[in-house]
Amino acid sequence: MSLHGRAFLAFSHDVTPGNEPDWTEWHDREHIPERLAIPGFLRLRRYVSLGAGPRFFYFYETDDLDVLQSPAYLDRLGHPTEWTKRCIQYVCNNRRSACRLTATLGRGLGGSVAVLDIAPAPGRADGLRRWLTEEALPAALARPGIVGAHLGESDAAATAVRTDEKKLLPTPDAMAQWIAMIEGVDRDAVAAASAACLGNAALTAAGASGGVGRGFYQLVFTMDR
Repeated sequence: MSLHGRAFLAFSHDVTPGNEPDWTEWHDREHIPERLAIPGFLRLRRYVSLGAGPRFFYFYETDDLDVLQSPAYLDRLGHPTEWTKRCIQYVCNNRRSACRLTATLGRGLGGSVAVLDIAPAPGRADGLRRWLTEEALPAALARPGIVGAHLGESDAAATAVRTDEKKLLPTPDAMAQWIAMIEGVDRDAVAAASAACLGNAALTAAGASGGVGRGFYQLVFTMDR
């Protein structure tokens, strides 16, 4: 199943020790339903880490980037509940990236995902985008156990919208530049595909700057509008 819509809002972060049960209950029972009630929000997927990296990775699929700057969205973020005010204080090592969906391949929804944080080197964005969308992601999708491959490019203006909820964070959000996702049946499948088709050396040769971030996650929760 390819990603819905033409944009997504991605988060990764840890939760301070001892507070994960409260955060998870809030996320499942209040936060996600609130977001999916906003026009243009389509689906949420949340993952937990299978190794190093932030504990949580999740993203909302949206109709487009305008949804993430819409009056309805900003109004919701301007009126945080008491539960929201408490649980946002648990968030640390946080990234938030509003991304335009550049490519989405495949028809399945995998139980595991490889998440790559990629930055194009100066002057090489066009070539890197072409290599990822025409060569690397299709090659990854053809690998055993892979059901989806996607690329999003962050939009600084949509990501940086100021809200009352953001003011509650202990530290400001960082932002990924490009996010590539490889979905598959298990960690071994997505790790093998990402190494074979989007290895660090190949990414650098295609136009990525150094220091590609790479994490592996297991799907634990999804909700549709």
